[in-house]
Amino acid sequence: MTTTTAKTTTAAPGYRARHTLPLRVEAVRQMKRRRTLVMGGILAALPFVLVVAFAIGGGPDGPGDTRITLMDTATASGANFAATCLFVSAGFLLVIPVALFCGDTVASEASWSSLRYLLAAPVPRARLLWSKLAVALAFSAAAMVLLPLVALAVGTMAYGWGPLRLPTGGSLAAADTLPRLALVVAYIFVSQLVTAGLAFWLSTRTDAPLGAVGGAVGLTIIGNVLDAVTALGSWRDYLPAHWQFAWADALQPHLEWGGMAKGAAVSVTYAVVLFALAFRGFARKDIVS
Repeated sequence: MTTTTAKTTTAAPGYRARHTLPLRVEAVRQMKRRRTLVMGGILAALPFVLVVAFAIGGGPDGPGDTRITLMDTATASGANFAATCLFVSAGFLLVIPVALFCGDTVASEASWSSLRYLLAAPVPRARLLWSKLAVALAFSAAAMVLLPLVALAVGTMAYGWGPLRLPTGGSLAAADTLPRLALVVAYIFVSQLVTAGLAFWLSTRTDAPLGAVGGAVGLTIIGNVLDAVTALGSWRDYLPAHWQFAWADALQPHLEWGGMAKGAAVSVTYAVVLFALAFRGFARKDIVS
């Protein structure tokens, strides 16, 4: 006669899965990383570089060109200078910290052969991903905020505080400037969720951090190239890159929401799918490193 003994698994006294890998611990670990400090230094240095460039070049205005652009109004006030810094960096520079923080987070653990020890702690896989994703997005948001804050301070010292002069004519009152710039930063962050999703998904698929970061940046560049192909017509509306500068609608006398709403919807949709793929694939992945 064969008897079957049922095995029951009980957790250790005091163990709570939701208390493993606290966000504070993960944030401190990421803050101490050299790449975090270097990225912060680069973003903080950009406004100073632009001030020096304008001082050497005698201002952003170009001779013989009567068309006014955001770059032409850079030295009108500190607010204009902050908006210009966002304009010159939103297309590529701000992509890098998002790809770096989200693409390096899981793959780096695998490359250090510490990922399996984290899971054996035991940290549930879903909890590990949630902690790392939350911290990566928080650091990405901090990078988005750091640049305009430093630019606003540097620009105000260099060019004074005043209304935001609009390229289309007119200006925004100083009281309306900060809320509009905050809206611009918020939209840029939302638009970069696609890059975050790509980087995070690739980070769960590879043990090479540079592969995840470079892959996310490369795919983002490909999206920008495809958006430049006018032959695609209305298909470009489904590309996140098509809406990356929709935040310019916030720098108008009358705030326009149409472009930003469409861009946010496209970006969030892609990001949710990519994050879901990351969690689904990592839950079934054989962790050997």
